[in-house]
Amino acid sequence: MRAAHGSSGAPDGPLKVMIPENLTMEQVVEKNPLVELGGQYRPPDCWTRHHTAVVVPYYGQVQHLQHLLFHLHPFLQRQQLHYAIYVVNQVHTTAFNRGKLRNVGFWEAMQEEEWDCVFFHDVNLLPEDDRNLYICDIFPAHVSVAIDKFNYKLPYHGYLGGVFALRPTHYLRINGFPNSYWYWDHEDHDIAARLQLSGMLLSRPHLLFGRYHMLEGQDPSHQQSPQSPGLLASIHHKWQQDGMNSLGYRRLSKELQPLYTNLTVDINFPTSQP
Repeated sequence: MRAAHGSSGAPDGPLKVMIPENLTMEQVVEKNPLVELGGQYRPPDCWTRHHTAVVVPYYGQVQHLQHLLFHLHPFLQRQQLHYAIYVVNQVHTTAFNRGKLRNVGFWEAMQEEEWDCVFFHDVNLLPEDDRNLYICDIFPAHVSVAIDKFNYKLPYHGYLGGVFALRPTHYLRINGFPNSYWYWDHEDHDIAARLQLSGMLLSRPHLLFGRYHMLEGQDPSHQQSPQSPGLLASIHHKWQQDGMNSLGYRRLSKELQPLYTNLTVDINFPTSQP
């Protein structure tokens, strides 16, 4: 294990990601005594002006989730944030719809708190630098710009996969994520187009800060190809009708786990406002 920072210490640079063998959720809970039920944390000895919701679309990779929680909670606590982690599960379908799960997570999180920043976070990515601050700036941000699997550089121009952050007002301005992409298709290209069509710029952290370790295992969400010709024109015709304003789902349960809020939803529900 690397030498750990104190949970109240200031962020100070690169991290070596090391996960204990045979890690259990009980061990992760034990290491995070200040996290409230539902995965919410408030700095005990200071007031913070940063309030961040972390939304994790989930498709049954239990070990990845344990590793993410083990690594991410101390990482966020060192930044002195008020934060909560929302894990969104889908049922009744074999096709994963990451965009729609992100929309569900956003909606559910905003019903609970007035978050000023939302991070959409793939379950298999662990940040490698404490200077990668999980707060929102004036522009939406693609945060995971340097993943070890891709030799710490973008796999192609326009790649927006992994970790994406923005303010709620910006999220509603682009009408959220598309609900119509099943499996892993052009969802990230769609978001890039929505930013462009809504007149917003995209920011990225420095390559030294936005570094991530990808947990082992095949994840098709990182196997996309560059944008195909004509995609922007196609998105232009539908982005204002496909997103938060057409989100339909049924929440089956909301469980306040020790380290996260678990949302189980049926996203095959007919299109309507939640």
